[in-house]
Amino acid sequence: MKKDHIGELAISRFNYNLPDAKIAKYPLPQRDMSKLLQYHDGQIASYTFTDLPALLPEESLLLFNNTRVIHARLLFQKDTGAQVEIFCLSPHEPADYALNFQQHTQCSWSCMIGNAKRWKEEPLYMEVPYQGDVVTLKAEKKDAAGEERIVCFSWNHQELTFSEVLELAGKLPIPPYLNRPSEPGDDETYQTVYSRIEGSVAAPTAGLHFTPHVMEQLRNKGINTAEVTLHVGAGTFRPVKSNTIAGHTMHTEFISIPRETVEKLLQNRGKLIVVGTTSLRTLESIYYIGRKLHSHPEASSQELSVKQWDPYDKNDDISPTQALQNILDYLNRRRQEQLITDTQIIIVPGYQFHYADAIVTNFHQPQSTLLLLIAAFVGDDWQKIYDYALHQNYRFLSYGDSSLLWKKTK
Repeated sequence: MKKDHIGELAISRFNYNLPDAKIAKYPLPQRDMSKLLQYHDGQIASYTFTDLPALLPEESLLLFNNTRVIHARLLFQKDTGAQVEIFCLSPHEPADYALNFQQHTQCSWSCMIGNAKRWKEEPLYMEVPYQGDVVTLKAEKKDAAGEERIVCFSWNHQELTFSEVLELAGKLPIPPYLNRPSEPGDDETYQTVYSRIEGSVAAPTAGLHFTPHVMEQLRNKGINTAEVTLHVGAGTFRPVKSNTIAGHTMHTEFISIPRETVEKLLQNRGKLIVVGTTSLRTLESIYYIGRKLHSHPEASSQELSVKQWDPYDKNDDISPTQALQNILDYLNRRRQEQLITDTQIIIVPGYQFHYADAIVTNFHQPQSTLLLLIAAFVGDDWQKIYDYALHQNYRFLSYGDSSLLWKKTK
């Protein structure tokens, strides 16, 4: 479907009534005891998340997003008593996530500023305890970057990396719709058990239901796993305010695709199940990266960036397998172990999926791009699925229950 038709989609078609009482404010004490809704061939049934391995065919390939949430919220107290929040969104200098986190004296980030009117041009300071001493973190406001500001951070303990400074000084940014401050328990419950690569400001919440026990059961059944990285940005919570999808600008997010994952995708002969909308967006971005490489085999990382409307600007002209092979050839030529770029892809009804057979995902906000993605995957049955979940007292959003949705086939 072309962009002109996609753009005319009315956002009001993807609305439903979500009472506040249905939003899970906290996770269950045992995360794999959440409810699991399965949608398959138009039929809906309820299970517990521990049933997931039994519901997946042997030799399936499960794709995870291994990103880890950082302590991105920094609360500075001015001498006047006013509080200024600096929300770290993405690294500016160095621009590479790994390099930035390893800095020992200073670095800069693109940030959102809360209570910005209270912060003029003076530096802000925060002191936090550290091994019987005090770490002083300094924040200096630099250039504007659209609605964001570049903030330069420096600190006095040079043995500490910026990653360690954030862990000491920052707070975990739990979703705003929870309407509560973050608590110590969120440091564990708002991370997936397989999170490894620091960079997200929101969790890939479909993965919050997995436990070591469930992972072991998957291995015992012979289900293979692979990983990608998408650092979830604050834009994931941005509501669609336009009347049609054409008026909405998707946020851009960092993605990393390991060579090993590309090889596993090429070798996979079973069903492919993605864990979460972030994994699915990364997987579908792979196709359009491979398509770019088909025309421009030596494209740079920036040139491989997937833009919002790339899927809708022309008909798909290569096979999904060829797209994967193009990426593998690209990595081999450059002797790289991973392809790093970013994606702005938007997936809405009318989109043609290339790889996934099913998705494990939570229940999403009304009129959100996440819900549009689900509607693209299962068709108009999304309404039946969400009505069922509401009437069966499923818990919604980040700390809520889960679903296993098999792709709607014609």
